[in-house]
Amino acid sequence: MALPPPIALLTDFGTADTFVGVMKGVIASICPRATVIDLTHAVQAQDIAEAAFHLDSALPYFPDGTIFVCVVDPDVGTSRRPIGVEAGPYRFVAPDNGLLTPVFERWPAARCRVLDDSRYHLPSPGSTFHGRDIFSPVAAHLAAGAAFESLGTLADPASCSRIERFANRPLEDAEGWVGRVVAIDRFGNVVTSFNSATIAARPPWCVSAGRSAAIPISSTYGDVAIGMPLAYIGSSGMIEIAVRNGDASRELGIDRETPVYLTVM
Repeated sequence: MALPPPIALLTDFGTADTFVGVMKGVIASICPRATVIDLTHAVQAQDIAEAAFHLDSALPYFPDGTIFVCVVDPDVGTSRRPIGVEAGPYRFVAPDNGLLTPVFERWPAARCRVLDDSRYHLPSPGSTFHGRDIFSPVAAHLAAGAAFESLGTLADPASCSRIERFANRPLEDAEGWVGRVVAIDRFGNVVTSFNSATIAARPPWCVSAGRSAAIPISSTYGDVAIGMPLAYIGSSGMIEIAVRNGDASRELGIDRETPVYLTVM
């Protein structure tokens, strides 16, 4: 018998509380043979844009058939819809709050259902933990063989919420761009809103943010001395700022609200 497809979890729940464990327990109760993968539970609280970035960056590395449970849900319990999306080789369950923007961008022909068939929910779902009561059980039922079409009411993907993910603006002198911080990883490396395509033309470029001077773009950490800042194209394809063997966020005074500048050298 073939194994069920894997289920990947992406949340802002952290791991200090029982939330993630309870979601896994729900999945195991419905589809015990499913492999559950923790994509991340360290998304900054209520940060839909960061969640969308991590999801988009991870998609190419998952096998066909993977079911993604994406729960960063500041409007849980309100009129925002829980949705299921079938796109490319994957299926997704998430709140309709823009988190799935990169999915709709990658696959314009995606299909969408509102998750309103209570057969696939836990009994008497509450208003504050849809990760447990709706999204996890729906994903587990999908993994166990439920048809996507049975999950609920058909919805037009064009009606689903979108967010503006990378709103880079040209500088007034037309010699560069101002962008933003997309994420900061546990090493203090700063992921910016500039991707590798941005610097494909008119090199060389440099990056600055916080207390840093203009930093030329390097290839990897070893291109600079220990303790020195550098900019490079990270594993996600976005330009990052780091300090070799250090914490760029702390040492350069960069947080999620800090503007980032990409300028011609």
